[in-house]
Amino acid sequence: MGLFRKASPRRTQVRRNIRIDRFSQVSRLINRDGLISLLICILFVVLTTPILSFDFNAQPLYRTLILTGILVVIISIAGLLYIHQFQKRLITNHARAAILAGLFVLLLTATKLTSLLFEHTCGATSSAVAMAIVLSLAYSQRFTMGMCVFFSILAVFAAGSPKPTQISGMDLLLTMSAGTVICCFSLREIRTRMKLLKVSAGAAAAICVMAATLNLLKEGARPQEVFSNAGYHAGTAFVIGLLIQSLLPLIEKTFRIATSMTLLDYSDANQPLLKRLAMEAPGTFSHSLMIGSISEAAAEAVGRNGLLCRVGAYYHDIGKLNKPGYFVENEMGSASRHKELSPAMSQLIIVGHVKDGIEMAKEYALPSVLHQFIDTHHGTTLIEHFYHQAKQQKAKNTKSKTPDTPAESEFRYPGPKPRTKEAAIVMLADTVEGAVRSLSEITPTKIEAVVHNMAMKRLQDGQFDVCELSLRELSQIEASISKTLAAHYHGRIAYPQRPDLPSGEKADSEKSDRKKD
Repeated sequence: MGLFRKASPRRTQVRRNIRIDRFSQVSRLINRDGLISLLICILFVVLTTPILSFDFNAQPLYRTLILTGILVVIISIAGLLYIHQFQKRLITNHARAAILAGLFVLLLTATKLTSLLFEHTCGATSSAVAMAIVLSLAYSQRFTMGMCVFFSILAVFAAGSPKPTQISGMDLLLTMSAGTVICCFSLREIRTRMKLLKVSAGAAAAICVMAATLNLLKEGARPQEVFSNAGYHAGTAFVIGLLIQSLLPLIEKTFRIATSMTLLDYSDANQPLLKRLAMEAPGTFSHSLMIGSISEAAAEAVGRNGLLCRVGAYYHDIGKLNKPGYFVENEMGSASRHKELSPAMSQLIIVGHVKDGIEMAKEYALPSVLHQFIDTHHGTTLIEHFYHQAKQQKAKNTKSKTPDTPAESEFRYPGPKPRTKEAAIVMLADTVEGAVRSLSEITPTKIEAVVHNMAMKRLQDGQFDVCELSLRELSQIEASISKTLAAHYHGRIAYPQRPDLPSGEKADSEKSDRKKD
């Protein structure tokens, strides 16, 4: 009887939801982005198969092409699954996906040509090192390691075994792995021009030791051939580092990245935008420098890129250059220009500095990684000052006891919200620094209270929803910002004479006080 029992409505609904969920997952895979990614993968297989199968003394070409094509398809499917798991943005960013596939094809072609022309497998190790260096600059360490594994497998087949004395097969795979591991784990950032040379030297040393060890394990190996072969592999790996050093600007532009060395260049006060900011909007320039030091310390406290935060903070307010006098930090004691404007007009001017900043960043060709700090440093927050002014004006002009208040959406920044933790840190530092500066008396206790209140306000307003900032990280950021601001606004010992009075004035005032007594 239990077999023919009618299913409950709840169970039927659950089954229906499961079917709908599976259908939605399949439809998400078979969408426009998925189809374009599949086409890029097919093009990669079509280009890579003849490269790997080409040989002067090969068996019948059609048989080699079919077997090599099957091998490339299997490796490509594994690579696609890896990309889908750890770098999903490549599925939607077709340009970067095509560049990555093109890099694979280019380096595999170089490996095959080196193997055929010079009858040596050192081209495989140098190509693997080049792949590791380029991907370490553009992606995370985990993704780079995975992609280098797939490339090394393909490079082993591209290199083949030109001579019996050459490293090939599993030995070549282990030799390439030694170089790629060193590159992946020692190239987190490039702050000096010597960094790439040091990494290349380290990779060359690891390749030399691995190649020599694997050759010495073979029976009948001659030490002279062993060490000369290892030297070739190590030498080409080091030379490829020199080549990438010269091509670094082209690599950055191709992958739309900015290394730490580039960010340091843009932190120079002689950069045109920073020089203009210092001359035309000195208050904003001083404010940006302060935000830079605060956000750098906060980012390093939670393990994020402090240098990126600092340089991003320098440029986050460049849009104020178009109308510097309308921002309070540049008034320099003069009357506010907003007194002559309506709250709605003032709101348009204040909001406009974000759009103006993005246009100036494009005009001056700032790295795209810095655009996010200009675009998101206010998120979708409310411009409270002018919103309250608008409410008061509407209440005065309306005789009704319950006047209509202006909509908050009209006095909010258009966004977007911060998409990275670095952008969220700069947003919070910008907000807190202005709030602390407005205090009549600044003490460490008041600073901590202001920082916490502003952080909770942004959190409740949903400004950190996109950047995946955890509460623990937010607490650490609060502590770091409070510490930095307390150090900046530290107390001083009082001068024996007021520094704003000319010399001798204090003595005259004291004499007059004695006469009165």
